[in-house]
Amino acid sequence: MDQARERISEAYREHGRTMWRALYSFTGDREIASDALSEAFARALRDDHQIRDPAAWTWRVAFRIASAELRRRANEKAAVADEHYELHDPVPELMTALAQISPNQRLAVLLHDYADRPTSEIAETLGCSRATVHVHLSQGRRRLRALLEATDE
Repeated sequence: MDQARERISEAYREHGRTMWRALYSFTGDREIASDALSEAFARALRDDHQIRDPAAWTWRVAFRIASAELRRRANEKAAVADEHYELHDPVPELMTALAQISPNQRLAVLLHDYADRPTSEIAETLGCSRATVHVHLSQGRRRLRALLEATDE
């Protein structure tokens, strides 16, 4: 195995589980999380010689793939408004609270607080400034705290 592919394999071993959990927390869907993770690493293997930091690159790409799939599904649901889906298993309180904050806040909180990604990388993923990431973090955390405290009562 050449050096570039070994770096990608190492990134998968080191970040794969954490990345999947963050993707699942972001999307609320195991299938989207798994597909986004797999697709990000498949693209990394395809473009292996062009990637300087495989871990940062795959985090960014995986969340972009997941975001695109969420948008695609939202558009699909809008087209078929009369279909209803029910969850058979109870959704944990945190997942419910995460679903109630904005996608940018959710992504910022998950990448920063759960995945320990730097704000500069999150800013690049969101396509905004680092200051905007700090605003998303602050507002997202405040909203999550309020939502989770309300369920504790």
